Amino acid sequence: MNDSLFEEIQTNAKYLNIDLYSSELAAFAVEKNFSTETLEAIRSVFEHLQKRKEESIISTLMRMSRLPLKVPKTFEEFDFESIHGKQVDSLKNLPTLSALHGHRNIAFIGPQGVGKTHLAMAYGHECCKRGYKTYFLKATELNQKFADAIKYGREGSVVNGLVKPSCLIIDEIGRCIFSKEATRLFFDMIDRRYNKEGPNTMIFTSNIGPDKWGEFFSEDSTLLCALDRIFDEATVYLMKGDSYRGRKRETVSLETGKKKNK
Repeated sequence: MNDSLFEEIQTNAKYLNIDLYSSELAAFAVEKNFSTETLEAIRSVFEHLQKRKEESIISTLMRMSRLPLKVPKTFEEFDFESIHGKQVDSLKNLPTLSALHGHRNIAFIGPQGVGKTHLAMAYGHECCKRGYKTYFLKATELNQKFADAIKYGREGSVVNGLVKPSCLIIDEIGRCIFSKEATRLFFDMIDRRYNKEGPNTMIFTSNIGPDKWGEFFSEDSTLLCALDRIFDEATVYLMKGDSYRGRKRETVSLETGKKKNK
């Protein structure tokens, strides 16, 4: 009998948290006089169960990520062909998730409508598909989360929750001003993620450059420490060009009032 069949079934069983070793299965197959066809059928069952579990995990990760589910933003739907520049390949290579595995942060900086949030969400969507926990929130939501944590004494648990995801996406930095207490929590979150082991990345989007982020935080020295850790190992995409919004818009001109006789 083919040893690889037993090894493949063992691999599937391990993913399903079932203690089943290839040698044990082989001995059982000899005892019961299993044919190759029978073993193929067993492998198919285990492959099916593994696929079902993988789909369930991805579905759960997507629901917990706060990424859009009804109309998900994906790399496949992004028009990479409309992007130009000497380093365009770096953008096209985002689906490899090299930043996640290389512990590099990403920032998409540019005007409204150039695809910053789409790319950030697409990265998070790809992380979920690969089995990595992802969490998306806008800067205003993060600010409110910190404010509530300070108000109700939940600073530790809130920061812990933001450290856990492998991919943390913060959209629209520059839409609100963080208080001194919130800025310190922001630093605590950044500092702990900076030292986090395993696949780990943070993704930011903003209409303004990082050199002006200080205008939206209230603790200069703390913010500088946070920015040092964010951009210590990071890739910043400065995006320019026309907005994608409204490309499918149809304009219909109409006139009100009494119809004129010709």
